[in-house]
Amino acid sequence: MAAGEKARAKAEQAVGKAAQAAGHAVGNRKSVAKGRAAEAAGDAREAKETLKSTGRH
Repeated sequence: MAAGEKARAKAEQAVGKAAQAAGHAVGNRKSVAKGRAAEAAGDAREAKETLKSTGRH
């Protein structure tokens, strides 16, 4: 399951970066903020999975 969670984290990060870029392109600060939040959620998920996998070995 860890591989699935890591993939989900990468997907969240990618969606967040895309939302930020779109927000910057049109000047929408709310979209930029939502993108940052999605990217941060992906970062947190990735850190959690990395910590879990490190603890197993």
